[in-house]
Amino acid sequence: MTDNLACPRTLRTMEPADDGPAVAASLAERLAGLTFTDLTTDEATAAIIDAVAGWGAARGWRVYRRAPSVVPLPPPLQRQHSVLDVAFARPGGRPVAVEVDHTHRARTVDKLLAEAGAGRVAIWVRWGPGRFTAPPEPVRMVTLEVARRAGRHTLAPDRPPPAHSGGAAGDEVELF
Repeated sequence: MTDNLACPRTLRTMEPADDGPAVAASLAERLAGLTFTDLTTDEATAAIIDAVAGWGAARGWRVYRRAPSVVPLPPPLQRQHSVLDVAFARPGGRPVAVEVDHTHRARTVDKLLAEAGAGRVAIWVRWGPGRFTAPPEPVRMVTLEVARRAGRHTLAPDRPPPAHSGGAAGDEVELF
């Protein structure tokens, strides 16, 4: 009979698979249906944060708005921690940390890299007129191109051009 204690076995905990790309793709799909018209920067950011929180809640995750980050604030507030726009606790999955910004902020990139280093899926939702610079891996980016006019922001779906009447090209049609 073999003594099982003579051959020690190492038990390893299973690392969750990197589902960051799938999580970011799911969020991008949800945000693709978001629309708003003539919102201020703060109103547009709040609308996007609400949509992000709703996405996580619909998946059955615990939603935390303004969740504490692993990153401390700079001096003289270094005893306090920065906050995330939205964070999610997922049963059976790594937590998700989401930041929503309309500008490129190096501090946001640093914060999300720290969150990823702490084992979270880090997602940066960037919105604005475009020209988004991708963050370093493993931070995932979801982008929303938003039109800006006179300090107001509009997010509308792309619409195909309208169908024209059945008249042949060059035919004059009496309109009135």
